[in-house]
Amino acid sequence: MKFLWIFTLLLGMCAAGFAQQTMFVKTDLSQAEINSIVAKFTQNERKFREALNVYAFNRNATISTIGMGGQITGTFKRDSFMTFDGDGKRVEKILFAPIPTLTELVITQADLENLGGLDPFAIEPAHIDKYKFTYLGKEKMDELDLYVFDVAPKVMPKAEKNGLQLFAGRIWVDDQDFLIVKSKGKAVPEWKDERFATIETWRENVDGKYWFPSYIAGDDELVFRDGHVVKVKIRVKYSNYGVGRTDVRDVTDDANDPAPSPSPKP
Repeated sequence: MKFLWIFTLLLGMCAAGFAQQTMFVKTDLSQAEINSIVAKFTQNERKFREALNVYAFNRNATISTIGMGGQITGTFKRDSFMTFDGDGKRVEKILFAPIPTLTELVITQADLENLGGLDPFAIEPAHIDKYKFTYLGKEKMDELDLYVFDVAPKVMPKAEKNGLQLFAGRIWVDDQDFLIVKSKGKAVPEWKDERFATIETWRENVDGKYWFPSYIAGDDELVFRDGHVVKVKIRVKYSNYGVGRTDVRDVTDDANDPAPSPSPKP
């Protein structure tokens, strides 16, 4: 008997007990230094979110279920151009969307909106006071030296339909420009048979000033209330960023704003 579950995919990001292999080196920072770093990268997050609202881009998304032996048992694929209508509202132009073959998951319209929206940024600046940031140390990634933080809600939100969801996982912050260049985690809490996959997001430099998501990967097992397990593979690529609205303003006009350096590649 095949199971059908409502799957709400949030590309935002691993549980509070999140753990992974890492190469970070412990370095001591005072609480004042940690607070300063957090304030700087959350300020940059706010600016980049504003900037994304005027950028068009391509999004190629594939979500697959994986069976015994690693074979693909079903796939949802949707390639789109995320642009704007005459009123400046975000619209999706579907370029390629074959009939889904998923039998264990349902991809909802909310899932699709999340794929094209702001969820890949992970941390919502408006909710920054709801998070606890635990400084772990520094890690070298390509040519970048990064601060590593574990992130979790101070208080877990109540699990309810359309309720508040926060990020739990890990972020990597450039130590020169105070920009998040990578994140890994998931949305919490989950409600009833709503399940979120752990997502890893890499960012790239756009126009020499913004850092937008470039590649998202997730390989996870979604465990439902009755014990049924669905293995998923998620791949999303963002490309061809370009200003798509005429009312764009440069959110990095401030002379004190950092100049981003190249992003690490997945």
